[in-house]
Amino acid sequence: MTLKWTDVLDLAIELSETHPDVDPHYVNFVDLRNWVLALEDFDDDPQRCGEKILEAIQMAWIEELD
Repeated sequence: MTLKWTDVLDLAIELSETHPDVDPHYVNFVDLRNWVLALEDFDDDPQRCGEKILEAIQMAWIEELD
């Protein structure tokens, strides 16, 4: 399955599995963006990412841990 920026929940799940020791409350958007780009299944244009998308991914990751 190929992940895009719009796959917010799936990206959050992948990040929680890839970075299990990270508290998403304290992740800055630069790191978050780089981690998404580094995911094996991620394939989308890095330029299509904005702050709103990163915020949505971060919120979904926080909810995933609750």
